[in-house]
Amino acid sequence: MTAQVSGNAQGDEGDALLPATRRALLHRVAVEQSRGRAPSTVGAVVREGRLVWSGARSMIEGHAPDTDTQYRIGSLTKTFAAVLVMRLRDEGLLELGDRLDQHLPDADLGAGAGAGAADGVGAVTIRQLLAHTSGLASETPGPWWERTPGGLRPELADVLGDAPYKHPGGSRHHYSNPGFALLGALVEKVRGMPWGEALRAEVLDPLGMPRTSLHPQSPHAGGFAVHPWADVMQPEVVQDTGRMAPAGQLWSTAGDLARWAAFLAAGHERVLGAASVAEMRTPAAPPDDTDPEGGYGLGLQLLRRGGRSLAGHTGSMPGFLAAIWVSVEDGVGAIALANCTSGPAISTLAADLLALTADSEPGLPAPWRPADRLDRDLLALAGPWYWGTTPYALRVRDTGEVSLGRLTGPGGRASRFRAEPDGTWTGLEGYYAGETLRAVRRADGSVSHLDLGSFVFTREPYDPAAPVPGGLDPQGWPGR
Repeated sequence: MTAQVSGNAQGDEGDALLPATRRALLHRVAVEQSRGRAPSTVGAVVREGRLVWSGARSMIEGHAPDTDTQYRIGSLTKTFAAVLVMRLRDEGLLELGDRLDQHLPDADLGAGAGAGAADGVGAVTIRQLLAHTSGLASETPGPWWERTPGGLRPELADVLGDAPYKHPGGSRHHYSNPGFALLGALVEKVRGMPWGEALRAEVLDPLGMPRTSLHPQSPHAGGFAVHPWADVMQPEVVQDTGRMAPAGQLWSTAGDLARWAAFLAAGHERVLGAASVAEMRTPAAPPDDTDPEGGYGLGLQLLRRGGRSLAGHTGSMPGFLAAIWVSVEDGVGAIALANCTSGPAISTLAADLLALTADSEPGLPAPWRPADRLDRDLLALAGPWYWGTTPYALRVRDTGEVSLGRLTGPGGRASRFRAEPDGTWTGLEGYYAGETLRAVRRADGSVSHLDLGSFVFTREPYDPAAPVPGGLDPQGWPGR
C-alpha cells in the first residue's frame, strides 16, 4: 500500500504542519482504511481557512486518490441546500418562521400530503425543516430512495406520501430527508430556477468549488459494497435521486470541501455573512437523550467531542461515506471521505484529524491591537456596574461589541453583545442570548443605568440616582 500526502497545498511554508503531525494524521487515515476495509480513504485538514494537509490510502498500490478525486458526499449536501435558504432569508425574500405554504402553495405539495395533519405539510415552518423539527418522516415512501431512480418520485407528493407526519411539528428533533426535498423545491420556487443551478451560481462559483457537482465528473471514485463477513466487494448502484437531490445528491473532493470547511467557520462576503453562518451553527433543535453529545443547528450537525464544539455534517449514500467538521475556536477543520457503503468510522476519523492538529499544533491567538478610535460615549460605559450588590464589568471591543460579565467570584451570567444600528446591543450567548442591552440616559445626556431585559445595572450598588425597581431605603447605606 502507498499513500499520497500533500501539505501546504494552498499556503506558504508558515502554514505547513510539522512532520510529526503529518505522520500522525496519515497513520490515522491508514488505520481507518485498513480497519474499516475501505477501497480508499481520504483525509484533509484546514487551518485558518487554508488546506494544510491531505493524505490518502488505497487498496491499489500506487493509486491513492488525491484532493481532486470526487466522492459522493451524501447528506453533506444538506449544508449546501441550507445555505441557499439562508441567502433567501438574508435577502428579505422569506423569514425562517414563515409557513412553507406561504412560498410553496399546497398545490405543489400534492393532494394527499396533508393526511394526518390538520393544516397539511404546508403548515411546517422553514426553520423546522432546516432543524429537522418539522415532524416529517425520516424517509420517503418505498422503494428506498437512495437506490432507485428519482423518476419514481416525480412530484413532492410522491416524496411525502399519504401520511408524512410522524410527530407534531416542533416537538422533537426527527431527521427528515424529505424535509430537505421541500427546501430544495422552496429554493426553486423563489429563485425561478433549478436548485442545482442556483447552487452553482450563488455558492460554488463564488467559493471556487468547480469540482462539486450534482453528477460525477472524472476523476471520481467508484462506490462499493464490502461484504460484512468476507474480504470481497461489489460495485454499488448510483442513481440520480431527482426531487430528493437536496438531501444527498452532491459529489465533491477533499480540495473543494476544504474551501467549504473554511466557509462554515467564517462565512464569505459573496455567499453568506459570518453572522448568518454562526446562526446556522447555533443549536436549533431540542436535545436528544439518546445522543447527548450531538445536536443540530440550521442545516448543520453539532457535536461535542473532547471538550470541543464541532459543526459540520456526516453523509452516506450507497458506496460512499463522508464527514466534515470545523472547530471555530481552534480555527481548524477536517474532512474524511471513503468509497464504501459501511465499515470505516468516517465521522470519527474527521473529528480525530481535527483534534490531532489542534492538540499537536494549537493555533496562535490573534495579536491584540488597540482600536484606532472609539466613540467617547461608548468608552464612558466601560468599567464596573452593579446588578444589585453584585459587581459586573462591561468591556468595550474595537468592533463596538461589548461584553458584560461578573467581575469577581465564580458563576454569574455573562455574554458578548453585538452592536445594533439603533445604539443598543443584542446578547450573543448564554442567558442573555437575544436580549437587548441599552444605556438609559437622563435628560442632560448622562447615563442613569444600563437596562438588560428589565435588569437595572447601576454605577454604584443600589445607586440612589438610578431608578432601582422596588425603591431604596431613604436613609441609604449606614455611614457618617
